[in-house]
Amino acid sequence: MARSPRITSVSWGEMAVEGLPPGKDFKLWPGGGRPWDWNETGTRHRPGIQPADVEELLEHGATTVVLSRGMDLVLQIDPATLRALRDRGVTVHEAETTEAVRIYNELAGSQPVGGLFHSTC
Repeated sequence: MARSPRITSVSWGEMAVEGLPPGKDFKLWPGGGRPWDWNETGTRHRPGIQPADVEELLEHGATTVVLSRGMDLVLQIDPATLRALRDRGVTVHEAETTEAVRIYNELAGSQPVGGLFHSTC
């Protein structure tokens, strides 16, 4: 099983992830990750994280998903996203970004976890 990359630091507007250049927002999964570009799926703070945003995590084998809601909990999660994940038997954790990073890093060593991380509002 490929290990999910650890997040080594997070601060307002910047994250560092093992094996990836520093960036602002990330999609991470077992074996890798990439910057998360909200424009790809039309994601906005409301209605929030879209079902299409999490699809890539599942395609890479994530069975647990951590969704960060931003540092100030401004980013919402579309209820359709939560339904889609739960319908597929995926365990979901939702949290403020620094807490989401803590949860994700804790899980990364022991299970196929993916995550979406927003490092500002």
